[in-house]
Amino acid sequence: MDYSKFFSADVPSFLRSPVREIFRKVDLSAICSFAGGYPAAVTFPMADIPGLTARVLEKYGTKALQYGATQGVPELREVIAARYGVPVSQVQITTSSQQGIDICTRVLADPGDIILADNPVYLGALQSFKAYRANVMSLENYLRMAGDAPSVGHPKFIYVIPDFNNPSGRTMSLQEREELVRVARELDVLIVEDSPYRELRYSGEPLPTIRSMAPERTLHLGSFSKIFAPGFRLGWIIGPEALLEQIYVCKQCLDLCPPVFDQYLAAEFMGSGALDRNLEKTIAEYRRRRDLMVSLLEKYMGEGVSWTYPDGGLFLWLTLPEQVDTVALYDQALAAGVAYVAGSFFYTDGSHRNTMRLNFSFVAEEKMEPGIRLLAQLIAGRQVIDS
Repeated sequence: MDYSKFFSADVPSFLRSPVREIFRKVDLSAICSFAGGYPAAVTFPMADIPGLTARVLEKYGTKALQYGATQGVPELREVIAARYGVPVSQVQITTSSQQGIDICTRVLADPGDIILADNPVYLGALQSFKAYRANVMSLENYLRMAGDAPSVGHPKFIYVIPDFNNPSGRTMSLQEREELVRVARELDVLIVEDSPYRELRYSGEPLPTIRSMAPERTLHLGSFSKIFAPGFRLGWIIGPEALLEQIYVCKQCLDLCPPVFDQYLAAEFMGSGALDRNLEKTIAEYRRRRDLMVSLLEKYMGEGVSWTYPDGGLFLWLTLPEQVDTVALYDQALAAGVAYVAGSFFYTDGSHRNTMRLNFSFVAEEKMEPGIRLLAQLIAGRQVIDS
């Protein structure tokens, strides 16, 4: 039976995630995977969770097992508001940061609308934008085209990950942030500032958030997935109350409310100081893993291969010689036992096929050196074959 006639007009716009396809087909324990954005399991606060669970049940009883408010339980909104210095009324809890991206797109963009983004751009954001049939353009290309052809169209919002970008690992400079705010005000558009990695800084000095520079036009997305545990599926949006009101109404039809028990656990974890204690250990662990991967790249990668050295986050971005096609190389790499994400998947036009994203947080430490060595051999072999 042909089921395609039953599908909505949105379905052809859905993008498959190459990362999720790997997890669907391959046993991660059997390979060296640099592909996903998984945090290291050793950073999960296992010792704290039994006590937090008992405290939540004792403190809130059956309330923790009941439906909750669409905007989130007050206790969690209050600790987030206190941590980031905003009124509680400007905090909306989401069922994951990914839902934050999706719900912002759902509320702000119609099919055919222009969304401006970094290039490369986070794949999960690109999936949401495409699912709503938006026209995704890089900010740089848009400004160039608008200068040549003012009728190009008006964008609805700008999406950025300013701190430790996924996939590139880059951090926007203060000058770049100021320029972004200037452009947003000049164009009179909103900014969606995705900030799941900001707390994970391993070197360098923190820079102001986009929200702090333009609070009247910024929706700031945060996540517990990288600082607590991704299994709780919790995030938040900080933004102007008038925007959050529409997000609140939209969220009612999506899931009624975020997971209530998980919210109380997160509130106790963040409010008790356990989050900051765990962050110290997490940052030390990830700093060591980042430096280990960089040292291995220096040891094994051949001429013409370069990479970023991020101040935080979970990813390195590799640029290979032009003749190396990381999409074409992928099946060979996976068959040999190593996985990465080809960089072209993060570009709106599928370009830059000589790039790849590597994750340093998830792979077992004893697999990192053989994995990087194998990847370097595959790249070197492909250079010889293709040259």
